[in-house]
Amino acid sequence: MSNPILFHCPQTRGGTTRWMNEELGAPCAIEIVDIRSGAQKDPGFLARNPMGKVPALLDGDVIVTESAAICAHLADRYPDAGLAPPVGSAERGAYYRWMFFAPSVLEPMMLDRLTGVERENPGSAGHGRPEDVISAALAAVDGRDFIVGGAFTAADLVLASALRFAMMFGAIEKEEPFVSYVARMGDRPAAKRAAEKDAAAAAELGWT
Repeated sequence: MSNPILFHCPQTRGGTTRWMNEELGAPCAIEIVDIRSGAQKDPGFLARNPMGKVPALLDGDVIVTESAAICAHLADRYPDAGLAPPVGSAERGAYYRWMFFAPSVLEPMMLDRLTGVERENPGSAGHGRPEDVISAALAAVDGRDFIVGGAFTAADLVLASALRFAMMFGAIEKEEPFVSYVARMGDRPAAKRAAEKDAAAAAELGWT
């Protein structure tokens, strides 16, 4: 089977999947989609992802979209990298929990805060009350090096990416243990390589 193709654009959520690719030794070919020129709305790209969004992964005949789903798929696609607990292990459930906490709970809460949404009934939203979201995340990373077990997994990558954006834009206060956790994950060689490659891609696109 040929290597997957990762459709990506710098300065987007695709940065999470590019980091994942680097953690795996960069098996995916990268195809840059210039969203500022509207390339994500081209018919060819829409045939792969009707949402017209990046990132998207083409793996053989399979299309995977959504950053966390792409990371989960790649972790299982390349099990020798050890970025996911074994299926059936006690840690697999916690891995799924925190892998999808970021996009389904943390990010919606972040968007509510950034857009000034005040929900009269927080229980009607999947993420509930902002203070509960933050308390859960604080408890999850406090006093431990990694979110699941004693080793880095794709769940750390996804959660750290979301927390970094949330703190960058002021949706979550820059406080401990978030700051240390995000900094520790960002110091990984693969994270630095991904950031360098994204900076080079942005420069090639003429972005400042």
